[in-house]
Amino acid sequence: MQKLSDRTAGFTDSVIRRMTRISDQYGAVNLSQGFPDFDPPREILDRLAEVAGEGPHQYSITWGAQNFREALAEKQSRLMGRNIDPNGEIVVTCGGTEAMMAAMMTVANPGDKVIVFSPFYENYGADAILSGAEPIYVPLHAPDYCFDPDELEAAFRQKPKALILCNPSNPCGKVFTRAELDVIAALAEKYDAYVITDEVYEHIVYAPHRHTYFASLPGMWKRTLSCSSLSKTYSITGWRLGYVIAPPEIVDVVRKVHDFLTVGAAAPLQEAVVPGLRFGEEYYRDLQQKYTHKRDLFLRGLCDIGLRHTEPQGAYYVMIDISEFGFASDLELCEQLAQKVGVGAVPGSSFFHEAENRFIRMHFAKKDETLCEALNRLEHIREKLRR
Repeated sequence: MQKLSDRTAGFTDSVIRRMTRISDQYGAVNLSQGFPDFDPPREILDRLAEVAGEGPHQYSITWGAQNFREALAEKQSRLMGRNIDPNGEIVVTCGGTEAMMAAMMTVANPGDKVIVFSPFYENYGADAILSGAEPIYVPLHAPDYCFDPDELEAAFRQKPKALILCNPSNPCGKVFTRAELDVIAALAEKYDAYVITDEVYEHIVYAPHRHTYFASLPGMWKRTLSCSSLSKTYSITGWRLGYVIAPPEIVDVVRKVHDFLTVGAAAPLQEAVVPGLRFGEEYYRDLQQKYTHKRDLFLRGLCDIGLRHTEPQGAYYVMIDISEFGFASDLELCEQLAQKVGVGAVPGSSFFHEAENRFIRMHFAKKDETLCEALNRLEHIREKLRR
């Protein structure tokens, strides 16, 4: 038999999804893969029930149903400070994952280089490699996860085609400041690079921090592919509805890539979520308050247990320092954490390009009672994991 493709030779399965399977195996409280255990908004569920009976059940327009794109354009125009054309500047995708892959394949040719901040969501490096591009990793320095402008410019001097910007950041919860975004924008302009943003946590930001859309910065619309998803905002991670917003000449190419990747996102689900896209500002204020409460509850519990951790500025992830437990492998610790303590987490090493074994990632997008149960179990972590 001939040898299979070399491009996946360095891949493993997703460590995040693997930890969900391990959590399920041991009956652990799953704080690894970032999905809620509470329902989407009632208005969306009611519309879903109607759509089940009345349709649509066949293909929508490849790049997204008309009413979905119009509702999304109205929402994002208000947030991004420009009039977004639903017919020429939006592609609806099968989740943010496909949005990022389609954006990468639109921008990068085989042999191109792409800047990725580290730590990073595990798909970004794979997206670059599957596109035939080479990732250039630039560290975000703990504990605040700021980048060094000189290190970033050294990466830009390698003439990358694009930079990937996750803001707010998964896994570290960083919200990039306007000053930091201005540095990135100046370098993108100076070295003529695109910026591919992942803004799936755009509405989950904690005061006093504020999210700034990179495409809204002066001169950046022309070189930004804004990717996002409805998964986290409306608690519908299983619906796989995402999108790319970009200038028409870029969107024209994204449409072609998207068409041959997946044809189109699920038509009934696009229809069902339209009421959510038309929610007013009160919904997003309530969402922020809900996650602020969950963050405070979980972090307070970690402090009471004496586990050192980051304080996320956005998103819903916490990096917990596990140095005291003396494990040579954070993956082994996570496996034993699920088995012996009954809490699922993700080994931090899966997010870093650098050799890093000090952290695990947990999330708090759960009901209060779920978080309290996880904290009750974590109270016994030292007696069950001490080596």
